[in-house]
Amino acid sequence: MISFSEIDTTVKRATKAAGFSWGIAEEMGKNIRLLEMFGLPGIKNINQYFKIYKNNKFENIKTISKFNLSNKYYCPIIAGTNILDQSSTILEFNEIEIKNLAFPLLFIPFISRTSEIIGKRIFLKIDNKEFLFNFNQSIYSNYLSGDIIEKSEITQLKLLENKNSFSEEEWTELYKLSERTFVEESDDLKQKSAGAGLTDND
Repeated sequence: MISFSEIDTTVKRATKAAGFSWGIAEEMGKNIRLLEMFGLPGIKNINQYFKIYKNNKFENIKTISKFNLSNKYYCPIIAGTNILDQSSTILEFNEIEIKNLAFPLLFIPFISRTSEIIGKRIFLKIDNKEFLFNFNQSIYSNYLSGDIIEKSEITQLKLLENKNSFSEEEWTELYKLSERTFVEESDDLKQKSAGAGLTDND
């Protein structure tokens, strides 16, 4: 089995060889490693994308807006890089829509990392495929195939409000149970933990 470290290094070099900057190549090494760690077909998708990249004029999203529409297909690498770079500004939108995105699975790790940066869960819908990103710690999805996805007609991103999955009552009950482990401070304990006590060794 190919190690994640080798995946990172090889993808980085291949991205540079495909015509991207070393900075973007570094990001893609991390990204494809992340996809493979989460069980998503990163190598398959980026390998196929690089085969057609130079012969297709993909459009770049430079400034992310609420609605992003292209008559051609957007490059997922440049779109993702700018989402990551502009992560603080996307908080203003709450929802973002991108029409016509090429190889959208390559866009996914940028969103996962953005979730960690802005401290919010992000819901992503790529046509009928759904993904939930949890601070770059996990990805939940209804997409179980290992296929290549060459294009997406509509990609929608929505920021989710941070909230507990439990009630205040449930938390209070659990906290009260945890209090049983607290050690009550006796006079003897206070004397032992008060520092030098009555003995001065200086």
